Amino acid sequence: VYGRGTYAELVEACRVTAVSLGLDVDVRQTADEAELIRWLHEAADAGLPVVLNAGAWTHYSYAIRDACVGHPAPMIEVHVSQVAAREPFRHHSVLSEVVTGTITGLGVDSYLLGLHAIARRIRG
Repeated sequence: VYGRGTYAELVEACRVTAVSLGLDVDVRQTADEAELIRWLHEAADAGLPVVLNAGAWTHYSYAIRDACVGHPAPMIEVHVSQVAAREPFRHHSVLSEVVTGTITGLGVDSYLLGLHAIARRIRG
C-alpha cells in the first residue's frame, strides 16, 4: 500500500526537491495529534506553506481540519496510497475542502509534487 521506501529516503527526497525549487523544508512526523495541531498553528502564525499527510486523521479529525481552516499560505494534502481505491471510510477527507489542493496515489512523488505545487503558488 505504501511502497518500500524508508522515512529517511522520503526526507532526503523532500530536501533535494526543495533545494531544486529554492525552498527550505522542515520534514516532520508524529503519531501525536495534538503535536500536529501545534505544528499547523505554528506554520499558520509564520505564514508558512505546508505539505500535509495527515494519515488516518484525514478521515475524521475535525481538530486538524480546524487547524487548517484559513491557513494563510498554500497547504497541499498528500497521500502515498490512492485513498479512493481503498476502504470506503477512506474515500472522504475532512481536510480536502479547506486545503489548497490534494495529491493522492503517487507514492513518495505525492510529497514532491506537493512541493512543486507550493513553489508555483508562492511565486505567483
